[in-house]
Amino acid sequence: MTAFIIAAAPVVFIIIYIYIKDKFEKESKRVLFYNFLLGAILSILISTLLYFLQSKLFSPADEFSVVDQFIQAFFVVALIEEFSKYILVYLGAQKRPFFNEPFDGIIYCVMVSMGFAFVENIMYVLDGGLYTAILRAFTAVPAHATFGVIMGYFMGKAKFSNKRILWNLIGLSAAILFHGAYDFFLFIHFIPGISIGAFVSLIIGIVLSRKAIKHHQNASKFK
Repeated sequence: MTAFIIAAAPVVFIIIYIYIKDKFEKESKRVLFYNFLLGAILSILISTLLYFLQSKLFSPADEFSVVDQFIQAFFVVALIEEFSKYILVYLGAQKRPFFNEPFDGIIYCVMVSMGFAFVENIMYVLDGGLYTAILRAFTAVPAHATFGVIMGYFMGKAKFSNKRILWNLIGLSAAILFHGAYDFFLFIHFIPGISIGAFVSLIIGIVLSRKAIKHHQNASKFK
């Protein structure tokens, strides 16, 4: 129970923060929870898939190879996770009538991302304990949120544009880029001091996310 509470706390905080930022036309709590739940289920499925790919189909990545870790970060973890989140939001929200303002892209992507992060966080906290819980509360969980905001910003633009495919692809690519960069700097921990790059990418993601949120608030037709 303690691990559950510790893992849930940063996720709940971010969900409340994003919900409050949806100022002008609140989304259904039931639909938001549904998207959160889909993200949680997705986390379990992706974890199983990644384990199968890495242990059954492919040779394990060389822990001390920059190239191997680059491929692992961008083309295995980031690509699979962010593409899966994108598909959930695209099919489960963006094509639906309740997705009726640009900010909806942000809130639905964040809900899916937080469902994903919640399950992932429980697994890490159960394995690493209190220190891991505190560390991830200020790093990995906010990082997942920024990936969601960045993707959602462009998916929100896409919904109301005649260049929907382009903006959706930009959103997906941006999320993969930020996710891959964050993981890559952590994966190449064998290079002294390089992990600072993960925190730099996180800070940049947070700054851009705040700007994205404000931009879509101002773009709301319900304002």
